[in-house]
Amino acid sequence: MKTALIGLGNILLSDDGVGVHAINKLKNEYKFPEFVELIDGGTKGLDLLPFFEGNDRVLIIDAANFKKEPGTIDTVEGDKIPAFLSSKLSVHQIGLPDMLFAAKLMEITPAEMCLIGIQPESMETSTELSDVVGNKMDALIDKVLYKLKQWGVEVVSKASHPLSGMRANSENRFHQG
Repeated sequence: MKTALIGLGNILLSDDGVGVHAINKLKNEYKFPEFVELIDGGTKGLDLLPFFEGNDRVLIIDAANFKKEPGTIDTVEGDKIPAFLSSKLSVHQIGLPDMLFAAKLMEITPAEMCLIGIQPESMETSTELSDVVGNKMDALIDKVLYKLKQWGVEVVSKASHPLSGMRANSENRFHQG
């Protein structure tokens, strides 16, 4: 099944760019099957609609307002996703909730959709993640790899050998918030 991993956010606003940083880390450290596409979604809004139409599964990585402690990682599936996404930066920007609504209206919503988000600490102007969010990057990647494993996607580390969808000794972290 065709799968898209989309990292969202503005890399100029510290933790808002966590999705893009995660996609870059995944591209650099792992090999994915040909049916999996990794996309730097940045702040592209409606320009991402074709990735919803052409894929059976979409996994979104983004800063999300879970109203929890900064650095908290959580997974949200299906129709519950828009409630947790970052707000627009201006009235001129199309946010992901708007894009998901457009995809639904156009009847191009993928069969399965998942948001793996992290509660941001800082949205200040900076190209660096806050220490809290930066220190959780490996745990965020583990959650992504675990979800891919659930979807039957085998990911291979460029540094070692085939993984069954996660790093060794990380399984216990998946049930923590």
